[in-house]
Amino acid sequence: MAVGIFRVVPLPGETTCSLLCRIAACYGMEAKVLRACWKWRNHPPGHEGGGARADAEVLLNAAGRRLLAGLCGVVEEVLARALPSWAVEDAKLRAGAGDPVGLWRTGGAVAGPVAFGCRLCAARRTGAAVRVVRYAPRWERVCVRHGRWLLDADADQPLEHLDLRGLPEVVAAQRRWASGGAGPERVFALARAVVARWWEQAFGWERETVWPRRLHLVAGGDAGGDLERWRVVGRDAVVFPEVVAVAEALLDPAMAELVWVDSGAGRPRALPVDGLFCRRLGERLRRAWLGPLAAADHGGPLIAWMGRVIRLRRSAGGPPGYDNDPWWLRQEHQAATMAGQLRVLGKEKKAPGSGTMWRAAVPAEQRMLITSTLDSVQEQLLQLRGVHSGPTADVARRLLRGLGHSAGLIENAWKRTALAAVNGGVPLEEMARWVDMPVEVLREMLTADGHEAGG
Repeated sequence: MAVGIFRVVPLPGETTCSLLCRIAACYGMEAKVLRACWKWRNHPPGHEGGGARADAEVLLNAAGRRLLAGLCGVVEEVLARALPSWAVEDAKLRAGAGDPVGLWRTGGAVAGPVAFGCRLCAARRTGAAVRVVRYAPRWERVCVRHGRWLLDADADQPLEHLDLRGLPEVVAAQRRWASGGAGPERVFALARAVVARWWEQAFGWERETVWPRRLHLVAGGDAGGDLERWRVVGRDAVVFPEVVAVAEALLDPAMAELVWVDSGAGRPRALPVDGLFCRRLGERLRRAWLGPLAAADHGGPLIAWMGRVIRLRRSAGGPPGYDNDPWWLRQEHQAATMAGQLRVLGKEKKAPGSGTMWRAAVPAEQRMLITSTLDSVQEQLLQLRGVHSGPTADVARRLLRGLGHSAGLIENAWKRTALAAVNGGVPLEEMARWVDMPVEVLREMLTADGHEAGG
């Protein structure tokens, strides 16, 4: 077995790939030269536009793990405790003759979210301010010692951290976060989805002044030069105090009791816009005006959570583990990742006619109409799910009428969206390909109400 000259100790939660890179740096060689000691079953993962992924991870067979232990001068038991991917097995690693074999993966597919480590903390531990990549849940992204927000490592962007020295409330939020009675991953994911949805809506909230201030601070003083990118990169750090506050509210039995009262308790009724729960939630977030907006956001994760709380209280939920689970988060409600948003942003900037972004090109009133129409469609379809009792003819008639109304709303929504895109600079020919319709037919449909569609 190879024996290294230097002792390179792994950091808690570090990726095996990150440790390999640090070992190579100690010996003054490129990481790919050191990796030649293993036989690789596939190629390193990369970004769509080229370039290595910082969240790349490696799995090793038994011989490969022994080789790594010898090179870094650390016993395998220590490596097993520090490296989450150490004991992960894969059929492709079962090679003969005892050769050291490695297999490439992305960290998120191995052991959860991957983030950059704090280089200043790494320097204290190792004596070198080198890049470290480690597995870290999204509620542990603040380096309290150095006032840094540690960014996701899976995105194709150069920053490793954001400066939080002017935002003590973000650091304080991490200190007070507690998981309560539910698994922290699920509670935090739900709260993050709720706040991320507000973040997308808040672009037009004139009374929201806290988030813009924080965003400019994490952007180095002014995010205006590249606002859309900074809204993606800075979102999780900027909204973190509110995510923690929402998570605490969702775990509070007193808040769940307010949901029950809003529902009419023993006398069921529709949730009111001025309900006690959303009003109190706005107060806990120091935004009294937010309550009615949150209550009116039908189709969002917060209302879905409220519905499950009510169904549980009435013992009317579905089978265990399904829609009566308050922490179950539908896929369409999950918060978009920074990596995914940056990919979409890059494609939008390269697409024909997309020199301006959606919010800049489409008036707020038109965006609101589109959103309202889609919410109406979803509400209508949810109501139809319960129309399954009565004579066959009556049920069929109600379903068909309801579906016909929903179809009309959907057609209205796509027409408004198409018109907004065309007026925002997307060529009509491109739009016609997207909706699979002749250009002239689409033009006639978009101008039927007297609106002008660009050519």
